[in-house]
Amino acid sequence: MWTKEFQCGGNESALLDCGRSDSARSTCSPGKAVGLTCSEPVRLVGGASRCAGTLEVKRSEWRPVSGSYWTLKEAAAACRDLDCGSAVSTGSRNEASRRSVWWISSYCVQSGSALRECASSSSSSSIVELTCSDSVRLVNGTSLCSGRLEVKSEQSWSSVCEADFDQQDAEVVCRELGCGAPSVLQGALYGEVEAPMWTKEFQCGGHESALLDCGRSDSARSTCSPDKAVGLTCSEPQSIRLVGGASRCAGTLEVKRSEWRPVSYSDWTLKEAAAACRDLDCGSAVSIGSRNEASDRSVWWIDPDCVQSGSTLRECASSSSSSSIVKLTCSEKVLKVLTDLLLSLVSIGLNCKLIQDDGILKEPQSVRLVGGASRCAGTLEVKRSEWKPVGDSYWTLKAAAAACRDLDCGSAVSPGSRNEASDRSVWWISSYCVQSGSALRECASSYSSSSIMELTCSDSVRLVNGTSLCSGRLEVKSEQSWSSVCEADFDQQDAEVVCRELGCGAPSVLQGALYGEVEAPMWTKEFQCGGHESALLDCGRSDSARSTCSPGKAVGLTCSEPQSVRLVGGASRCAGTLEVKRSEWRPVDGSYWTLKEAAAACRDLDCGSAVSTGSRYESSRRSVWWTSSDCVQSGSTLRDCASSSSSSSIVKLTCSDLLVQPIISVSSTMDGVSEAQQQGFRVRRGSNFTISCSVQPQYPGGSFQVTFTSSNTTHNYTQPAVNHSADFLFPAADPAHQGSYSCVYGVYVFAHNFSSESRLLSLTVTDPTVHIIRPVVLPVTLLLVVAVVVFILKASRGQKSGPQENIELDSYNLGVSRAEGEPAEEEGAQGTE
Repeated sequence: MWTKEFQCGGNESALLDCGRSDSARSTCSPGKAVGLTCSEPVRLVGGASRCAGTLEVKRSEWRPVSGSYWTLKEAAAACRDLDCGSAVSTGSRNEASRRSVWWISSYCVQSGSALRECASSSSSSSIVELTCSDSVRLVNGTSLCSGRLEVKSEQSWSSVCEADFDQQDAEVVCRELGCGAPSVLQGALYGEVEAPMWTKEFQCGGHESALLDCGRSDSARSTCSPDKAVGLTCSEPQSIRLVGGASRCAGTLEVKRSEWRPVSYSDWTLKEAAAACRDLDCGSAVSIGSRNEASDRSVWWIDPDCVQSGSTLRECASSSSSSSIVKLTCSEKVLKVLTDLLLSLVSIGLNCKLIQDDGILKEPQSVRLVGGASRCAGTLEVKRSEWKPVGDSYWTLKAAAAACRDLDCGSAVSPGSRNEASDRSVWWISSYCVQSGSALRECASSYSSSSIMELTCSDSVRLVNGTSLCSGRLEVKSEQSWSSVCEADFDQQDAEVVCRELGCGAPSVLQGALYGEVEAPMWTKEFQCGGHESALLDCGRSDSARSTCSPGKAVGLTCSEPQSVRLVGGASRCAGTLEVKRSEWRPVDGSYWTLKEAAAACRDLDCGSAVSTGSRYESSRRSVWWTSSDCVQSGSTLRDCASSSSSSSIVKLTCSDLLVQPIISVSSTMDGVSEAQQQGFRVRRGSNFTISCSVQPQYPGGSFQVTFTSSNTTHNYTQPAVNHSADFLFPAADPAHQGSYSCVYGVYVFAHNFSSESRLLSLTVTDPTVHIIRPVVLPVTLLLVVAVVVFILKASRGQKSGPQENIELDSYNLGVSRAEGEPAEEEGAQGTE
């Protein structure tokens, strides 16, 4: 725990610029750690209230938000960041010329991140305008028109008790939020909630335009159980239709947001078609196509990621222009069965399955690799209405892994591309759709390109359920089926072969059940690799087969990631131009680059947090890697998420580069410093001692602060760092210098303050007289003890000894006397007389 009180004036640029108390806190209970929520840098300007107007976001500066690809889902997130209610309406205004704006990543926002984290620099003449409700919102719902009701009063949000809310109140809320009539009103439908609760009963007539315009009861409710919080579902407004067709379930697709418009065919896949038929209550999609008009017109573009997350087309529509319009035919829930003698074809929309005589269902072949050395290598083709090659635009290793999965091949080894002389009709594959587990056929939309996808998958090995493309449970293919491998049949040399075969680095972890347990089948023979083979199945195998292997012993393998990300040309390894290696090193495209991607890059570089990110513009376009925002934010590495592109905008990135820990030491002018393992370091009272601080060179400049803490006081001493070190002299040590010392190194770089603290050094001051007296006192004390013992012994023997004892004693005394001279003889003679 930090042990001192901060004393900020409020205008400092960094916390460590603030003063701190002299005294240190000795204890702090775990429940008292500071939790802090800062308001998001987002605002609405020029509107009738703080919850309406032109949307602006601040990252490096305040800018308006681009209206391109702006949906109701992003609008809802903006209202959340503004601490306003639900999104009521969103639109755009067009300015005379393009200006600098922030473009907001749809996937990033919908995953729960703040707008600032999802903003990337762009230019546009289309600017977002937004209206949120001031005082009501629906939270945790399945759509923008459902959720637990919350009301805002005195700057805080409260749930509403079921007993204080009725159908007429619900009608007002649904109208206020731009939704249809209320259809479900039920407590705890969208999660239970603890206090605070709204304490007065609403008394609406049903005609009011806002809930807070309604009357309220005079008396307040004292209690309401958590499971009685109002959950409200408003019906969706009529926002989708098919026009000009033979039935209500066929024709040109139109969506209503602010107005009715046709839907753009761009990026339109079977997944969007299925969602449209679902929203129309028209069964499954039977056929989709397009009609081309003479010129572009205003249309709605549907965000595939948004639709595939389960949202309605209205929520996922953004304003665009196009001459290609969607035509759609849904099934109207009619199931057609065509029967032939060896075979039945069941047609449920476009999802056709072949039913064989043995009753096994199989998907029709819809993906293949052609022209390669094996069925798991070549040009990638997909069949929807027809076989077409796949364009390599925005094609990532994650998408390649999904293609290999659909082909029933192993892991993706290397995706590439070939360029043809001219554009041709190809399929574009939605990366988000594929990564969510859908088949390539469902994620394909028509477009044209001259760049064609080529792909190589491993024939017979794959890693499944891993956290990256280089980790997972090992499976081997033999006789058209995949088997896990038992730990006892697999060793480090075998692992080296697998990692090499999959294009990964050396094996780092080899452990059973690391990526999930598995039931049979299991590979039954031991692999005997030398470690140099190019493929696992090139290795030898044992003659005997294993009969059993427990599920917890299936091989889980983690290969190290190949070095695939770096920063070049900067002041340190954690600053510069960002480059990624897939087939080759290339810079990263700066288009649509957000703080979320920047954070992922710093994580991959092991460089702490993102400090700043921007772009530099080159004179002409060059080959770059474009990184999929969706893919990166799901936790994958930049290499897994990179696809080939060209751009003149290149990412520049600065990460915090965590400072190394400073070194602290102590020296003294008198006989050095002694160290006891338990007591720490000791210096003599009155001597001069020096606390030395040093740090490994990372950045120039900076300063060191020595903090001294005793039982009743704390002191700080600061010096600039000279050659990355500083010495703090303490003259005339006395008991007041006893306590703990630490060094804190601080440096201001990249417009931020960074600091790192050393270990604690414990110091004891000893009295020098102790060292002088001890050598004298100890021998004298020993002599006195010996003399006393001899005296007692003589006295004792004089009283109790017999003749023999007297002779022995006399001999002893004689020996002593002789050594002393003649007087001893006289005494002896006198004794005899």
